[in-house]
Amino acid sequence: CYTGNAWNSSLCSDPTTCASNCALDGVDYSGTYGITTSGNELSLKFVTGSNVGSRVYLLKDDSTYELFKLKNQEFTFDVDVSQLPCGLNGALYFSEMDADGGMAKHSGNKAGAKYGTGYCDAQCPRDIKFINGEVNQANVNGWTGSDSNPNPGMGQYGTCCGEMDIW
Repeated sequence: CYTGNAWNSSLCSDPTTCASNCALDGVDYSGTYGITTSGNELSLKFVTGSNVGSRVYLLKDDSTYELFKLKNQEFTFDVDVSQLPCGLNGALYFSEMDADGGMAKHSGNKAGAKYGTGYCDAQCPRDIKFINGEVNQANVNGWTGSDSNPNPGMGQYGTCCGEMDIW
């Protein structure tokens, strides 16, 4: 349904048609997004080939995002920005996502946190392909693929929620 940075118009002529034709696929985290783990370390390479940028979310278990309750708690982290290319933004922030990735709120969302759905932030990103994890809210309308990156694009809809920037 989505290849490169474009929706397949015969499968996804509109959000409803897309809902009946498409499902979420897994991704190549290390190859496409430069995301790797080793022990308790998480590494993100912001530039991998022609792709720029990545987001990751901590899971509590296979189907639930980790929620942090920070009142009267300490939160520590280390960041090595020595390999972050000039002009790119590295950040750590909390966003107000549902623990289940939006499955309870949105009946069409069968993927949930397990497949990384339910993302939102205070900038209301419009590059999210499945808003609220629902294919029937596929960001097909007004989608424009990026001229400089073969993966993302920008659609008509954004996905907004509260955010607290840490670093």
